[in-house]
Amino acid sequence: MTTEKDRKLGKRIQKARKKAGLTQEKLAEKVKLSAKFIQFIESGNRAPSLKTVYRIARALDVKVQDLFPF
Repeated sequence: MTTEKDRKLGKRIQKARKKAGLTQEKLAEKVKLSAKFIQFIESGNRAPSLKTVYRIARALDVKVQDLFPF
């Protein structure tokens, strides 16, 4: 079950991804995940692990704390 915080995290990841000029497919490639999983994270349907958030942050060249909505 996902929460409002998961949805907010997904939206922040999506915003950072778009700012970086990456598609979901390119981000997925960089972090070695499926594009579908990136889509699920961004839509708030899946909650990523901290390790995954760290990998996404590194791929987007942002700090982990910048992605968290709290």
